[in-house]
Amino acid sequence: MSYRLGIDLGGTKTEVLVLDPDQRPVYRLRVATPAHSYAEILAMIAELVRKAEGKVKQEMTIGIGIPGAISPATGLLRNSNTVCMNGRPFLNDIETLLQRGIRVDNDANCFALSEALGGAARNYPIVFGVIIGTGTGGGLVIDGKLVNGPHSISGEWGHNPLPWHTDKDGSPGCYCGKTACIETFLSGPGFAQGFKSRFGRRLSSEEIIAAADASDPECRQMIDSYHDQLARALAHVINIIDPHAIVVGGGMSNIDSIYAEIPPRLPAYVFSDFVETVILKAERGDASGVYGAALLWE
Repeated sequence: MSYRLGIDLGGTKTEVLVLDPDQRPVYRLRVATPAHSYAEILAMIAELVRKAEGKVKQEMTIGIGIPGAISPATGLLRNSNTVCMNGRPFLNDIETLLQRGIRVDNDANCFALSEALGGAARNYPIVFGVIIGTGTGGGLVIDGKLVNGPHSISGEWGHNPLPWHTDKDGSPGCYCGKTACIETFLSGPGFAQGFKSRFGRRLSSEEIIAAADASDPECRQMIDSYHDQLARALAHVINIIDPHAIVVGGGMSNIDSIYAEIPPRLPAYVFSDFVETVILKAERGDASGVYGAALLWE
């Protein structure tokens, strides 16, 4: 098996990783992303590949995790929060620039693949990986293989409405044009905005979590609401996919109470007489995406 190079292209940082044939990391580098210039992003990727090949001095495959997805209908990138990439033929451009075949997939899919093959969910056949951070993404892995679907939207749970919605939840607007999307409740910015709407205090998601740990009553109420909303959203996934494991990553995965509080709430919403799906914290942390990008050539 060859050496494999992975690139995780993020909105603020980009990371490159090279794995040897035994999946051991032999080279890593993290740089700032020139997020406002498509041409500079392409040039940055080419330079990262050049540096990695110069250090490792081995032939290697290349996989790239990107924000958004490439449309199977047009070949153009869509739904990226790195706006300058939307509407661009990214795969064609990067293959032309590097003069070789590249595998590209959504960053949440790369996260799910990483955790299913060598992370927290390595022993489970059906794995759903969710990222709850700046946004909400997801990916589905069955028997070690990514499931993309004909529209390349498999796992995009964040732009479905919050299940079993109540008036108490509110109906915040989403940038996608709809209201009450899961992302508007469970992402870090959505959580912070929900707290401001409910209690009139402007705190970041990190500040709310820290204050809840310090027994601030309003912040603890907000965390409890978050537990219930996340349980509803994950129960909806279980009802449709029935995974053995759900792996949680992103900044909001650092709410440690999630892993004790969510499982006992699931039976109220799951269409079964028992629930054995396990809820796991990502093992590879914020490096999971770059591992998954390299493993696109698994």
